[in-house]
Amino acid sequence: MLRRFLAIGAIALSCGSCTAVKVLTHSTTDDPVELPSGAYQLDPHHWSVTFDVDHFGYSRFVMRFDRAKADLDFNAASPEQSRVKVAIDAASIDTNVAELDALVKSDALLEAEKYPEIEFVARELRRTGKNSGEMAGELTIHGESRPIVIAVTLHGGGTNPLNGDETLGFSGNTHVDRAAFGLFKWYPAVGNDIHVAIEAEFVRHPSKS
Repeated sequence: MLRRFLAIGAIALSCGSCTAVKVLTHSTTDDPVELPSGAYQLDPHHWSVTFDVDHFGYSRFVMRFDRAKADLDFNAASPEQSRVKVAIDAASIDTNVAELDALVKSDALLEAEKYPEIEFVARELRRTGKNSGEMAGELTIHGESRPIVIAVTLHGGGTNPLNGDETLGFSGNTHVDRAAFGLFKWYPAVGNDIHVAIEAEFVRHPSKS
């Protein structure tokens, strides 16, 4: 039995040795000038947009969206010239409570049927460090557009060892006053200040760069 196990293991290792070595030796850089410029798209499997809001003063209630798409025009030589456009499906709100999901996306708040997308378009990026910056742009929710600033950090970029895609990974944080977008429902039980946390990986496809 032991010999059989070792033989199977040797075959598996032999078949996957190249991938295994790539995974073990994989590295990334957080210096944008070392990364390839081009058109990137949001990896549909590696992203999250969560937001939290005061709930009766007891806690910061956390919710998320489950569907989004984004395009990134990344400029390595001049990162300040990079631009991003994001569209979030408003009906994909996920509070972990089905009844609350239905209520939030209904006419009581987001009116997702009338305003199906939440959109962010970057207008300017100001670098604050080697791999950090402040991205100013326009956020549109519920048919209302307002300027916001997102603090962004480039965690790392490199070649994904599993599929060969050039990949960039970012985090973002910002605060949004929901009242500014005409979303007044349930205040003050539910606070106005919404903290938004973003994690996103973008992939570059040669045919689109």
